[in-house]
Amino acid sequence: MRELPQGPTPPRNGGAIDTDLHLSRRAVLSGAGALALLSAAGCSTSGDGGMPVLDLDNTVTGSVPQMRPAISVDKNITGADVMYAALTDNGFNVPEVPYLKIKPEFRRQIVVDTTGEAPGTIVVHLKERMLYLVQPGGDAIRYGVGIGKDGFRWSGRANIQYGREWPTWTPPPEMIQRKPELVKWQGGQPGGLTNPLGARALYIYQDGKDTGYRIHGSPEWWSIGQAMSSGCVRLINQDIIDLYSRVSKKNPVVVM
Repeated sequence: MRELPQGPTPPRNGGAIDTDLHLSRRAVLSGAGALALLSAAGCSTSGDGGMPVLDLDNTVTGSVPQMRPAISVDKNITGADVMYAALTDNGFNVPEVPYLKIKPEFRRQIVVDTTGEAPGTIVVHLKERMLYLVQPGGDAIRYGVGIGKDGFRWSGRANIQYGREWPTWTPPPEMIQRKPELVKWQGGQPGGLTNPLGARALYIYQDGKDTGYRIHGSPEWWSIGQAMSSGCVRLINQDIIDLYSRVSKKNPVVVM
């Protein structure tokens, strides 16, 4: 059984900066001294007649303390036009997603982690229609998801047992009873662009047993944020490809 690839640790080299800066008393006094110099002795101005330029050394003016970034930066969390562009994956041409038709909160993004779970944990919040992948340092990568209809949902703690790229989908017998037209796939529908599991699937096990529930991709991007599946958690194909690259076998899963 093939283990999932371990994705690289996202770089943490920037992000939103807290602008609530406090100038030191020394800096304020130095600024006042600079104004006195300006009024008494004059100063040079830029050649184009702009604002006066004071020739002061940093040791006189003091320095502004460095602030810790609030949110990390990840090369795969970028503009929506890039994240949801068309791509070729394992020979399949995944179409672009009309992201402007998707609510901004359901697009892939980095947020402050509020789950309280350990890094590497996948948290699915059913009410929010969100999936969080907890990161080290207090952040989480958030993805919008579609969830199961009433009566088809599962919740609890489990783990990812394994994953598949462009997986085969086999409808369970009870689904074939509800939708007899699916009998043609009782032996399995090969992976592809119209396969309900999309580009990737993560298989959820609890206490060593298959729950029957999956975290998977979907060609139906318009279903994100909706409750319309048969219980599984679905992501946009571009998002499940990204999530799949970041998890490995046995990642904890919390569905709440």
